[in-house]
Amino acid sequence: MLVVIATLVAVLVAPPASAQTLRDRLDDALAVKGVSRAKTGAFAFNLRTGRVVYGWQGRRSFKPASNEKLGVALAALRRLGPSYRIRTEVIGAGSQNGTTWRGRLFFKGHGDPTLGAADLRRLAGKLRARGIRRVTGRIVGDETYFDARRTAPGWRASFYKIESPPLSALVVNRARVNGRTVDRPALAAAKAFRKALVAAGIAVGGRAATGRAPGSPVLAVVRSKTVAGIVRHMNKVSDNFYAEMLVKHLGAVLRDKGTTAAGCRVVRRVLQSRNVPLAGVRIADGSGLSRYNRATPRAVGAILLAAWRDAAVRGPFFSSLAIAGVDGTLEERMRSGPAYGRVRAKTGTLRTASALSGYIGTRYVFSILQNDSPISWTRARRSQDRFAQTLARTL
Repeated sequence: MLVVIATLVAVLVAPPASAQTLRDRLDDALAVKGVSRAKTGAFAFNLRTGRVVYGWQGRRSFKPASNEKLGVALAALRRLGPSYRIRTEVIGAGSQNGTTWRGRLFFKGHGDPTLGAADLRRLAGKLRARGIRRVTGRIVGDETYFDARRTAPGWRASFYKIESPPLSALVVNRARVNGRTVDRPALAAAKAFRKALVAAGIAVGGRAATGRAPGSPVLAVVRSKTVAGIVRHMNKVSDNFYAEMLVKHLGAVLRDKGTTAAGCRVVRRVLQSRNVPLAGVRIADGSGLSRYNRATPRAVGAILLAAWRDAAVRGPFFSSLAIAGVDGTLEERMRSGPAYGRVRAKTGTLRTASALSGYIGTRYVFSILQNDSPISWTRARRSQDRFAQTLARTL
């Protein structure tokens, strides 16, 4: 009788054969020659059953590369809201006398990464609509909403301008002027706005400069794309600049400090509030470029799960991810097989890290973080794609 009971207990506690078989297949999928299993972590969760279907070194810390952007996306959508827009203002220092503005105009940024020439034309048009045809003073670019640091902590020197334009609260056209990226984006923005004013038929007596704007009056305002739109672009093409600007804006809005450190604290607090396990997690920037960043596959999976369970966030977060074989950073990957068009995920690529995390249809959340010195991107991506294809076959 005791033997029968023991056998029954063993059957009840043992994992189902199909689940064990899936684990075996996922193990095999990850096993690609030249990709270190010891330096790989992976996690998969079934959204329908609420069960973990795979885990390998899920609590170990890895460099997440651009999977870092997933936490930024969740924090921005949660704390700012999908419809939030970032303001850029023209503030007057002086007074209007007829068609003349006697004094200076301040061009004040709040960290809009989408700010471009069309926005400058709209601002100039709004000033013209106020009856202004001449400005006697200077056009002053104000970038003081953020600190003056142009990169984030832990970046390699070569990342500056190559991986991201210089960070500033006032950047127009990604700080590109005559085909090159400039070191003083606020001054370049002021010069561009001065030209836009002249093109709109507003004469300007003073030159462009930089400085701090007074509190009022605000003469004209333009707003960025929505946060949902910014997050979509950031994740689809893995835009480092957008991620870093969002982090600094989060810090400025929610902690009164337009710094990377303040923004990262906001992100961490949001993750903590959504029950993301933060043991082994370090958030040093928004883009994933910093050598100080660390994440675990379980933490990344929990970010994806938190976004999925949040009705206000799910839609814009899910749609921000690249679609396998269709667009963004996954356009050339998984162009056939069951994963095609059914995997939405965030890639990550550094010299020492490769990552892929996201959703398989509406059934699975998964995260794969792989590190090495250096890592073979081709082989790592093959491992990741095989893992995703294996899960997709069970849909």
